[in-house]
Amino acid sequence: MTGLLIGIDLGGTKMHVGAVRADATAQRLSLEAERVVPTPSGGGADLLDALVTTVSALRDEAGVGPVVAIGLGGAGVPQADGGFSDAPNLGDVEFDLVAALGAHFTCPVTLDNDANVAAIGELVAAATTDSFAYVAVGTGIGMGLVLGGELVRGARGAAGEIGYLPLGADPLDPAHHRRGALEEAVAGDVLAARDSGARNVREVFDRAAAGQPDAVAAVDAQARWIAYALASVIAVVDPGAFVLGGGIGSREELRAPIQQWLARLGHPDVPLRISTLGSAGAVLGAIELARRSMSSLTGASA
Repeated sequence: MTGLLIGIDLGGTKMHVGAVRADATAQRLSLEAERVVPTPSGGGADLLDALVTTVSALRDEAGVGPVVAIGLGGAGVPQADGGFSDAPNLGDVEFDLVAALGAHFTCPVTLDNDANVAAIGELVAAATTDSFAYVAVGTGIGMGLVLGGELVRGARGAAGEIGYLPLGADPLDPAHHRRGALEEAVAGDVLAARDSGARNVREVFDRAAAGQPDAVAAVDAQARWIAYALASVIAVVDPGAFVLGGGIGSREELRAPIQQWLARLGHPDVPLRISTLGSAGAVLGAIELARRSMSSLTGASA
């Protein structure tokens, strides 16, 4: 089949959109074209317009035919009505995004949580094991869980929403119910605020590398709360290994202190690695979702 598969990683601050030829297989996913653009604040019609504009531009740039399927990962819980719930960083996404995009491009559209999609990307493009938890830390925190080569979504599609673990902040405070108690401790804005000498997360890590005490303490606190979350996941599902991603989670400087805190928590030998796919991982996973949806419609083997 000629045409394009589109993958969209919809984050709180930016969206990364990529395209591959429709005849690509899971083992040969390589982006034909890609763009990273700001995510419109507030969601709604502005978000839909930005998605349509970006996907259309990639279609025209690739020049190999129409869009035949779209996969989209967003920082929320996908719903049967085609939108997302529990998406505090995306604004209004509780509308039928599937129908709107599908109608514009006349193709199937599949939604999933962004961490789930990134975990699929790891599984098909980089994983050395078929059981692991992918943990993304950036604007917020989320997890995609793969056990025995299968993504675990949970009864309501909310498996992996570890930002709502009752850790890091008072879980009984209604002010912490919007994005979750753990996310109140590890979100990007919280990390930046821990170091009074830094204006953003990048400066926190730069100052920590230079030995500035406040920055070093901020990075260590971030590692500690992440380690607490990973230890909680181990106690419940024992994934066997962890892959860290996201703008903060992919910082190599975090891996050693997280492992040190895990050792203090009784888990000295748990495998922990940084994703080698970087920001492309979630896009590749979303493209794999699109590929599978196209295959199911055509009766081809996934």
